[in-house]
Amino acid sequence: MSEEEITKSPLQIRADRLQERFAAQAVEVLVAHREITLEVPREHLITVCTALRDEQEFAFSQAMDVCGVDYSTYGEVEWETNSASSSGFSRAVNENKAHEAKWEKNRFAVVYHLISYKHNTRVRVRTFADSEFPVVDSVVDIWNGANWFEREAFDLFGILFDGHPDLRRILTDYGFVGHPFRKDFPLIGEVEMRYDADKKRVIYQPVSIEARVNVPRVIRGDNLNGVSDDSTDTAETE
Repeated sequence: MSEEEITKSPLQIRADRLQERFAAQAVEVLVAHREITLEVPREHLITVCTALRDEQEFAFSQAMDVCGVDYSTYGEVEWETNSASSSGFSRAVNENKAHEAKWEKNRFAVVYHLISYKHNTRVRVRTFADSEFPVVDSVVDIWNGANWFEREAFDLFGILFDGHPDLRRILTDYGFVGHPFRKDFPLIGEVEMRYDADKKRVIYQPVSIEARVNVPRVIRGDNLNGVSDDSTDTAETE
């Protein structure tokens, strides 16, 4: 073992080994917050996941979770909560953005959280799907427990899993319109349901709730609990 390897942490050593093993699949290995993330090209997902399960130096025998991610508003910040002022209300009405970072990767991703009981280690795998028609290969044949997780990601994000044995909605109703975890899905929904006494059944109808802007409640430091304090001229938000 070289002097450089001796100075590395066990986490970094594992990350370097994963990078070396999957270099041919163009996998990018990231280390942040004491965790390892493998960013896998969609076309190599099944090959990489199969190796992570079957090769004994990895032995990731279980998928603890599979979830979707929508990065369409990533980096956008509407509220400067550390320095809020009386202009906060107008900021909400005008829907101004305090900061906007440019996201250059695809909008949708699927994230897999894997665990190796043999080595007592965890790893995260992330793969990106097409922004317009998000499709990735199903990993149900690798980890059978991913079945319902993939159905949940399909239901909430509209991500399709090619090869899934029974890809149906799992949380929303059969007649539900849209995918509620997408960032552009309206908070009031697309339709509402109610029981019709005349038809004696549940019916769907257009949403009758009026959309509104949620405004954080501003607590003025100079009038907290009705007590005036001339020395305080800042505001805090909850």
